[in-house]
Amino acid sequence: MSLRKARARTDPQAAALPEHAVTARALGKIYPGNRHMPKMEALADFNIEIPRGSLFGLLGPNGAGKSTFINILAGLVNKTSGQATIWGYDIDRQQRAARSAIGVVPQELNLDAFFTPRELLELHAGLYAVPRAERRTMELLETVGLADKAEAYARTLSGGMRRRLMVAKAMVHAPPVLVLDEPTAGVDVQLRRQLWDHIRALNKAGTTVLLTTHYLEEAEQLCDRIAIIHHGRVIVCDETRQLIGRLDAKSLSIIATEAMSALPANLRAFDAELHGPRTIFIRYRPSQTRMRDILAAVRRAGIQIVDLTTHESDLEDLFLELTREPDTQEPNTSAGAETPE
Repeated sequence: MSLRKARARTDPQAAALPEHAVTARALGKIYPGNRHMPKMEALADFNIEIPRGSLFGLLGPNGAGKSTFINILAGLVNKTSGQATIWGYDIDRQQRAARSAIGVVPQELNLDAFFTPRELLELHAGLYAVPRAERRTMELLETVGLADKAEAYARTLSGGMRRRLMVAKAMVHAPPVLVLDEPTAGVDVQLRRQLWDHIRALNKAGTTVLLTTHYLEEAEQLCDRIAIIHHGRVIVCDETRQLIGRLDAKSLSIIATEAMSALPANLRAFDAELHGPRTIFIRYRPSQTRMRDILAAVRRAGIQIVDLTTHESDLEDLFLELTREPDTQEPNTSAGAETPE
């Protein structure tokens, strides 16, 4: 029997699944200043709701507050104000239950080099008081593709294998919420694809996944819902498709057979410009302008088309649009001080 099922049998509150896996209301965090740096507000009136069962992306520039929020959920940083819950448990009033409901995979690889994967998972399960009969050590290693490395020392594993082992370690107590903080930072393309497959499989099995990443393509492909934070506030949160559609912007690049010395007069009604003697570049809003009207104007200008390409707005365009102002200065990271991201 899994730890989650056992908890549901003995805890009536756990049996009633919450609508939201994670919530934060008016969450605030102020890092105190020192002789070298003034105090810094890392989170300010931070509000978010992460639906149960979602694969949720949390995006933002460096210093936006992503790691501060994650560390508050994990109990590593004390919030200054507001309220947060994990799986329906208040992180202050129900600390033990809240922390057992979350597994965090940090950016840093913090594995003991002289333990085997099997030993590391057994040790971590013991720290969470998972009974031996309920431990899923080999099942987890199989899930992340490390069953054949169960008895190998962690120091002999590749970087990608260590990252997968970190995911398994975070899942030993069967948390319903898994936080992945930059899980593919610094890994190659092939490994990134493998990790994506593992993340999708965990989510499909019922785990709510909170993903932070600077790879916007990764978030766009993986996440069904995305929040963008900036200067400690959530500035937008919606389904991924809806977010990308907000920009209402496309571009069209047309290569003509003949060189042009100037842009044809009838194309000046559009946001068009010449990119070289044979290329016309046009920006337009699909809600206001139809592509067939643009192509009709090109034909009226007597231009013969050799090739054309279109560019759809993507998550990167929206991210840059919303976070274009300069970031605030990062706080001092001297030893012993809490530091936000």
